[in-house]
Amino acid sequence: MSGNADDTTHFGYETVDIDDKASRVRGVFDSVAGNYDLMNDLMSAGIHRIWKRHTVAAASVRPGMHVLDLAGGTGDLAMAFSEKVGESGHVVLADINAAMLEQGRDRLLDAGISGNVDIAQCDAEALPFADNSFDLVTIAFGLRNVTRKEQGLAEMYRVLRPGGRLFVLEFSKPDPLLRPAYDLFSFSVLPTLGKLIANDADSYRYLAESIRMHPDQDTLKGMFEAAGFERCRYENLTGGIAALHIGSKL
Repeated sequence: MSGNADDTTHFGYETVDIDDKASRVRGVFDSVAGNYDLMNDLMSAGIHRIWKRHTVAAASVRPGMHVLDLAGGTGDLAMAFSEKVGESGHVVLADINAAMLEQGRDRLLDAGISGNVDIAQCDAEALPFADNSFDLVTIAFGLRNVTRKEQGLAEMYRVLRPGGRLFVLEFSKPDPLLRPAYDLFSFSVLPTLGKLIANDADSYRYLAESIRMHPDQDTLKGMFEAAGFERCRYENLTGGIAALHIGSKL
């Protein structure tokens, strides 16, 4: 491994070559794709569904808007936005992981949604979309898995239209009083459940570690501002276990 810090990054608590992280993250999500929704239920005690509904409501999407849902996984947000943008609007469900997109495609088809949703396998750090393409970009529980977060945020800024907004919903740093119980759950209970339900304790342990290595609320707000976003703010959810960050492209 190179000794240059610029060539390394974190995979959970492990330091790895920066070019290796994407393939290792892909391996995690290849493993958990079939149980992804159950995984989120376990990690959040089901509250992630409330957080997502709150995000959709806060986005105030209107008919005719164009929405990009990055790291869209099994399609929760894309399905909600599809209904709101209507026939005159457009939603792109995007993810770097083919196994996750397959789950999302199946769910969309099962829900009878196809006309205003496209699916794209792509890297958040190199989006295959033109400048100023979308009114809204969302990424829920995916930014912490992006290797070069600054590059990802720059790409999200690029593809937004002037007046567009970025919504990032992510696990974050909880209030100090919650941390002991939260750590016990994350590092003892969650991997055990992962082993019992998916026969994969390691992937679930990585997911818990990746949350701890993600920038805290104020640091991520600063990263938004550095990428060019304005009117940046965040809202803590459930005592800071998750946070919703919002930035505008003016």
